[in-house]
Amino acid sequence: MTALDSLFSPELRKRLLALRRELHRHPELSLKEEKTAQRLHDELASLKPASLERVAGTGVVARFKGKDPKAPVVAVRGDIDALPIQEATGLDYSSQVPGVMHACGHDVHATWAVGAAHLLAANPPAGDVVILLQPAEEEGEGAAKMIEAGALKGVHAVVGGH
Repeated sequence: MTALDSLFSPELRKRLLALRRELHRHPELSLKEEKTAQRLHDELASLKPASLERVAGTGVVARFKGKDPKAPVVAVRGDIDALPIQEATGLDYSSQVPGVMHACGHDVHATWAVGAAHLLAANPPAGDVVILLQPAEEEGEGAAKMIEAGALKGVHAVVGGH
């Protein structure tokens, strides 16, 4: 058992794995991530963030309050779009959408952002944390659209991975 394992109950690990596989089965292309965004919005809503909104069409932004309103605000970013590629992995949770798959791991990126939200809801940090679920990373448009929508207002740093 690792230190990270102790932060996630067996039930939450199952829930996050199921979310990741659900996203993988139902990928959506850039700026068409309607069902994906709604599913992620619903998952975040269950955690009762201080604010939760859809921005930039299919982007999702949730804010989790920290303990100190004067502390810097950090954002955790995950991307949500898929690629126009036919999946041929044979996995039991393979894409059910012909010609579209999460070949780049965006199903994982979205899920780890939701996993972080679970941790934040249970153990608020010093400053607020904003969860950014960004559409259209593959087309290079999503980040600009989210910035234009104000998703980074007041954010001092953004963390994520790819």
